[in-house]
Amino acid sequence: MPVPLAPYPTPPAPYSPPAANGAQSQLVCSGCRNLLLYPVGATSVCCAVCNAVTAVPPPGTEMAQLVCGGCHTLLMYIRGATSVQCSCCHTVNLALEANQVAHVNCGNCRMLLMYQYGARSVKCAVCNFVTSVVGSASAAEQKFNS
Repeated sequence: MPVPLAPYPTPPAPYSPPAANGAQSQLVCSGCRNLLLYPVGATSVCCAVCNAVTAVPPPGTEMAQLVCGGCHTLLMYIRGATSVQCSCCHTVNLALEANQVAHVNCGNCRMLLMYQYGARSVKCAVCNFVTSVVGSASAAEQKFNS
């Protein structure tokens, strides 16, 4: 005897961004690293997942992001900081501005590499080849000056 199938559940309503009068912003939870949305003007946000309270930076604070070199977690920090400590693995990451980095192609696999301006060599993360950048014309040409 055939078993009747339950009807398909109704799909959830699509997400619609808040109107201008209910503007929201976002930050990373200081506890579990989830992305939190909060109303503009809030001074702190309580995470619904881990209940950690994260302070909201003052209005007008320009934020930047980098990926932790230890655990590859996305980190947010106040622009202008020289280093950022990861709250997950405690690795201290250098926070370089665009004018402090340069680029060169790997001498082996030709992958575009980024390195701290003034470094003498850079090791490719793809093939582990060490490319010398001292006096490299391509490195000087590709330096960012933002």
